[in-house]
Amino acid sequence: MAGAKQPTSFEVQQDLLSMLDNIAQKYELPDRGKALRCILDYIAKDANWNEIFSVKRCLRCGGRPGWTEDQ
Repeated sequence: MAGAKQPTSFEVQQDLLSMLDNIAQKYELPDRGKALRCILDYIAKDANWNEIFSVKRCLRCGGRPGWTEDQ
């Protein structure tokens, strides 16, 4: 367990919780919190922040269902 973890609360849509659960199961992680921490570590170190935050991605507009397992 690297680093002290702080409990927090976020509001996200149900499809994102399903996505985190799917990631945790697929990669044999202990829980969705670990899946989220892996994503955040990737974003902090390797991601292009401009690409992430300047491109609009709407997974739920126009009746879209959000994240689905087949993506």
